[in-house]
Amino acid sequence: MMISTKGRYALRVMIDLAEHQTGEYIPLKAIAQRQGISEKYLESILKALVRENLLTGVRGKGGGYRLTRAPETYTVGEILRLTEGSLAPVACLEDRAESCCRMAECRTLPMWRKLDALIQNFFDGITLADLMGPSQGGDYMI
Repeated sequence: MMISTKGRYALRVMIDLAEHQTGEYIPLKAIAQRQGISEKYLESILKALVRENLLTGVRGKGGGYRLTRAPETYTVGEILRLTEGSLAPVACLEDRAESCCRMAECRTLPMWRKLDALIQNFFDGITLADLMGPSQGGDYMI
């Protein structure tokens, strides 16, 4: 499994917004500068997060982005599934995967299912709040 730049940047942006939340909207430019991400690329990521209601965005003067929920309610898993589409280790375990003709006798399927469950449980067990601040990240520092 390889997490794309889009997935990694989405996590960075969500953590940034969580750490800088004041109730005000945070301008795209400020986020891009802090994270060292181009505004154009960041805008495409933020649009996806707004579309799925993880963020709210306002255009124009005084506009920007902010979280729609408390940081402890967002999981790394939901953010990565949104940006990556799937975290499944093999194609047959992806959502809406075509049925494999070998599934009934596949010797490796139980192993892939167990790995898939480990991945999902691991990422769903980490929240934005867990990743916030230099002293709060613990074993999850990114």
